[in-house]
Amino acid sequence: MADDTTKTPVCVLGLGLIGGSVLRAAAAAGREVFGYNRSADGVNAAVADGFDATTDLQGALTRAAAAGALIVIAVPLPPLPTLLAEIARLAPQCPLTDATSVKGPVLEMVVAAGLADRFVGGHPMAGTVHSGWPAGDATLFVGAPWVISVDDQVDPAVFATVLDLILDCGSVAVPARSDEHDAAAAVISHLPHLLAEALAVTAADVPLAFGLAAGSFRDGTRVAGTAPELVLAMCEGNWLRLLPALDRAIELLSGARDALSASDSIAELVNQGHAARTRYENFPRSEIIAVVVGADGWRAELAAAGRAGGVIRAALPTLDSSR
Repeated sequence: MADDTTKTPVCVLGLGLIGGSVLRAAAAAGREVFGYNRSADGVNAAVADGFDATTDLQGALTRAAAAGALIVIAVPLPPLPTLLAEIARLAPQCPLTDATSVKGPVLEMVVAAGLADRFVGGHPMAGTVHSGWPAGDATLFVGAPWVISVDDQVDPAVFATVLDLILDCGSVAVPARSDEHDAAAAVISHLPHLLAEALAVTAADVPLAFGLAAGSFRDGTRVAGTAPELVLAMCEGNWLRLLPALDRAIELLSGARDALSASDSIAELVNQGHAARTRYENFPRSEIIAVVVGADGWRAELAAAGRAGGVIRAALPTLDSSR
């Protein structure tokens, strides 16, 4: 992480659960932080808690440009084009990242806005079913994986800047290409949302179900408590990657149904599921320490390390510094 005297200021756009938590965590790490939120209620709540926030997007971006702040976009996909257009107009030289749950569509929008050379995508893999400023927590990201993009356009200096923020928030960084992130997010985030919704609806059809529901149902439907608009944004925004994941789940469930209807065993699915869960619980988390940011092939090297389960727990060496 950077020394306190050299920490890059942070401007957070969107002060909901994730953006509000980034603002809190960056402030706790000793950074200059300020934020923008479209809703006056969110801004008023943040200000009441002692944070610097505004509903004036132009003012926030003008301030970010003057301070050379790292801009963190923490809003769903729909308002992104408008925000990016304003960033391109008012703060085009600021380093830029995001906390959106899909990366490919965001990267396309960033390229269209002419901001690709200042952008490094991000996605903290942490959250709750609650939303809005009051749901935020400075410790939300502690120990959690936080994806950091290593796409072909990623600038080494911006990468190092975004990595410093991730580490300041207490996360471990997982390097990944945007397309690989989206394929993974489809099966570990977006598909579980749809399965949870389907399970909740199925149980609601059985009169006694809710009266008997306990741990299995609670755990299996937890994310169904997420605000519907957020679920729609993430699932529909990643539809291209979600479709094959959904097809695979339907295939497995259909196979189990066929087995049951034929009075046959569902052991194959149960055993495969148990084995996959055991593999997840024992998945390695080796530390990435030797990659030099900016060296030949550094992006591909980091992507391969992330694919193998590697994480970044401390600042990496760079070609232009002794870090």
